[in-house]
Amino acid sequence: VQLQASGGGLVQPGGSLRLSCAASGRILSINNMGWYRQTPGNQRELVAVIIAGGGTNYADSVKGRFTISRDNAKNTVYLQMNSLKPEDTAVYYCNADVRGYPSGHYWGQGTLVTVSS
Repeated sequence: VQLQASGGGLVQPGGSLRLSCAASGRILSINNMGWYRQTPGNQRELVAVIIAGGGTNYADSVKGRFTISRDNAKNTVYLQMNSLKPEDTAVYYCNADVRGYPSGHYWGQGTLVTVSS
């Protein structure tokens, strides 16, 4: 099982980006899918999570600006990021709780988001 993240880049403050993360391999089902972010010298922190049924949870710092969604048919999770701020600059990682061969919690490779003028 592999997770492939994409969509990062450089954006000006107030701009938008959409991250995608696709899971591939011998997958039976995926429970929680989420996005985390990490800056140098800091621990990885939760940004948003979505369960299989569609329920979501967000970090307070991104509520009202970021939206997480998923396409279960494509085993893909998305993060729409609007009204981006310089403090959103980080490497963003996707995570998925996969039932498959083998089952487990998987991480994507990380995609850099830079918010700067």
